[in-house]
Amino acid sequence: MTAEVRAFADANELGAALADEVLARYDASDGMYLLGCPGGRSLRTTYRALAVRGRRLDRLVIVMMDEYVGAPPDAHYSCLRFAHEEIAEPLGAAAVWLPDADDPAAYDARIEDAGGVDCFLLASGASDGHVAFVPPGSPRDGRTSVIPLATSTRQDNLATFPEFGSLADVPLEGLSVGLGTISDARVLRLVLHGAGKRAAAARLLSLDGLDPSWPASLVHDHPDAQIWIDKEAMA
Repeated sequence: MTAEVRAFADANELGAALADEVLARYDASDGMYLLGCPGGRSLRTTYRALAVRGRRLDRLVIVMMDEYVGAPPDAHYSCLRFAHEEIAEPLGAAAVWLPDADDPAAYDARIEDAGGVDCFLLASGASDGHVAFVPPGSPRDGRTSVIPLATSTRQDNLATFPEFGSLADVPLEGLSVGLGTISDARVLRLVLHGAGKRAAAARLLSLDGLDPSWPASLVHDHPDAQIWIDKEAMA
């Protein structure tokens, strides 16, 4: 099995199209709609496109993928701050969910009790294919847990958060959903755009199934997964 690939001219065109799909799925749903979201750069054009539509999505629950352990809520790298400022507040979402480092397993139970994640938006680490904070070699059935951050993941975060002065400033632990948590979602949409993701795109597109050394390849092992990519990342 391989994930379907959809190509776009640039990141803005990709983000607009993905925003339209999210809204269509939201409108076709009843009750709370659980949208799994990463922080960082890759989905920013999608979040902005959703905000530009001017909709108030009061049934939307933002299910964040991860957070740095011990991150102050106002820190420049805080996923909680990002979720509120860049997703929930512009969209009028009902709630933002984040896992609790004191009881990570409760996050999976909360998601299951709410009927599961309707759609998980994903990004891939440029150097190691991590999704959320899930590092290479992680189990296919992994659940939400506190994870020591791989050096390659921390190096990627230097680019994601330029305010980090050096690798020593990047936290050593993250709280993250697992591959099992992600794969339980009804729909997966993985986004790759820009020249910085060319190597990651080439590696992902060379695979036809889950390769534990490249966690983002989970999309090849899901019945409704797509890779959304722009021309620059495909080059």
